Amino acid sequence: MQWLQWIHRYATKLDPLMRRRLILAHKPLRRVPCILHRAVRRLLHAWVRIPVIVQFKGMPGERPAERLVQATGVRRRRLGHEFTACRGVSARLSVREIRKLLEDDAVERITYDRPVKALLDIAGPAVGADKGQRDGFTGKGVTIAIVDTGIHPHPDLTEPVNRIAAFQDFVNNRTEPYDDNGHGTHCAGDAAGNGLRSGGRFRGPAPEARLVGVKVLDRTGSGSLSTVIRGVEWVIREKDTYGIRVLSLSLGSSPAGPPEEDPLVQAVEAAWKAGIVVVAAAGNEGPQSGTISSPGDSALILTVGAADDHRTVPQEDDVVASFSSRGPTPSGLPKPDLVAPGVGIISLRAPGSFLDKVMKSSRVGTDYFQMSGTSMAAPIVAGAVALLLEKNPQWTPDQVKSALMRAAFDLNETPEAQGSGEIQLASLV
Repeated sequence: MQWLQWIHRYATKLDPLMRRRLILAHKPLRRVPCILHRAVRRLLHAWVRIPVIVQFKGMPGERPAERLVQATGVRRRRLGHEFTACRGVSARLSVREIRKLLEDDAVERITYDRPVKALLDIAGPAVGADKGQRDGFTGKGVTIAIVDTGIHPHPDLTEPVNRIAAFQDFVNNRTEPYDDNGHGTHCAGDAAGNGLRSGGRFRGPAPEARLVGVKVLDRTGSGSLSTVIRGVEWVIREKDTYGIRVLSLSLGSSPAGPPEEDPLVQAVEAAWKAGIVVVAAAGNEGPQSGTISSPGDSALILTVGAADDHRTVPQEDDVVASFSSRGPTPSGLPKPDLVAPGVGIISLRAPGSFLDKVMKSSRVGTDYFQMSGTSMAAPIVAGAVALLLEKNPQWTPDQVKSALMRAAFDLNETPEAQGSGEIQLASLV
């Protein structure tokens, strides 16, 4: 249709979800007589507002927010946050303002600020973490950032020593650790629970690692692309303050275009280049191929799928879980890199949280909770990474990734399903 030609003209500056959102904004015109199209279109362009992330080309001495205000005339109070990793700024803009930005040569890309969602008794020994712990490696001196729904101060994290080193809340701006969903607490225990309340039975790979909770998802486990990017950039800024060497992301969304053009992928790759090992869940959209979630479609970071260990320690009977997302990525990258136990994982319970209320049957005693997903597999690998960094503190993220992939246990499944295989620490620690 003629009134959509401008969207197609600037298609290279818009991610696929953004193009779809702009087309949907014009849908009411289909029910309007042609004679009224111009007037109705003018109203739609002025009143329909869309959450976006606007990225600019390199502009020495000029901030993205300043350029956006200059190009559109919007008031600063309507802007969200600036991002250094992707040279962008978030905002809610009208269709008219978006069209005006597309005409600006300095604008590199406009991305829809899409929704992002949250995606150990046997698991630890199965990946060889128990051997590392027997040899004295427990993650001590290494800090893992859990970017998720928060962290409940569970005794397995706070006793005998409180290992929650910091807490940053980008949802409700609270200062004390909490988790109103329960997902982030489970992930924290997958990585670094010490099993205190279970006599050591439900223990993560790194029971002495420190944790930093970064809340970017709300009570229902949902959030936005821009909020997750804020969380990742905060981790980069504070990495030296808290000794953050590992970042665990058990969240994601469907990729929107090539990874190199995705602002979240750009943010996690900035963290990787800053010396932080980023571990991301592959997603739970298997067994179909081509279902890897963003930011797991990044070529740099460590992307983890889920294995079913059948509740046994030997890995010979393990298989890739049917729900675990498969590669390749939309751009043809071979992903995931590894798999780790992700079926029936018992970890920390956050009493009174959203999941605790709606999944009462998943409670294990009074202190623990059972869940499945690549969301559980990723922090198990994050805990394993902490052991490697405790033993080899000088290792770069690339060295960690290479070592884990070389030592992986081959499950005799396709690379698109298992990557290099299931994580196995025994030979490394």
